[in-house]
Amino acid sequence: MVKAGKIDRVATGIYVRPVIDDIIGKVMPDIEEIAIAIAKRDRARILPTGSFAMYKLGLTTQVPLNVVYYTDTSARKIQIGKQTINFKKSSSKNLAFVGGLSKLAIQAMRTIGKDQITDNELRQIKNILKKENPKYLQHDLQIAPVWIRELLKGTIND
Repeated sequence: MVKAGKIDRVATGIYVRPVIDDIIGKVMPDIEEIAIAIAKRDRARILPTGSFAMYKLGLTTQVPLNVVYYTDTSARKIQIGKQTINFKKSSSKNLAFVGGLSKLAIQAMRTIGKDQITDNELRQIKNILKKENPKYLQHDLQIAPVWIRELLKGTIND
């Protein structure tokens, strides 16, 4: 099927049926969809880190070329076109977050750093977290680093 052009191999064991757009031609799935498919295939948990978490939250407009995910399976790099998905082995505590938005916010704050986070970024993160399920947010703040917990204090009740 790959030789016939009906499907494309994205990574080992991951194939996609290409979508053909009239203007731009072949459209491949985004990097996050591919990472989720790999995690599903490997029965792994993944957590986006760094600049990708910041991009997903809208804290930056730069799309990272190297996307890093924490995982509970083996560490590896997967090259997809010009982008790289880097899976890093991590402890189960780092993968215990349950809220979709809160885990991204905590990872983004870790990347920015305790002393580098601006009031504007913090305000933006707090507004994003208002959309999170309060139970998930409360759970995730319990396992977040203390400095993040202190900065986000009161977010649940606001």
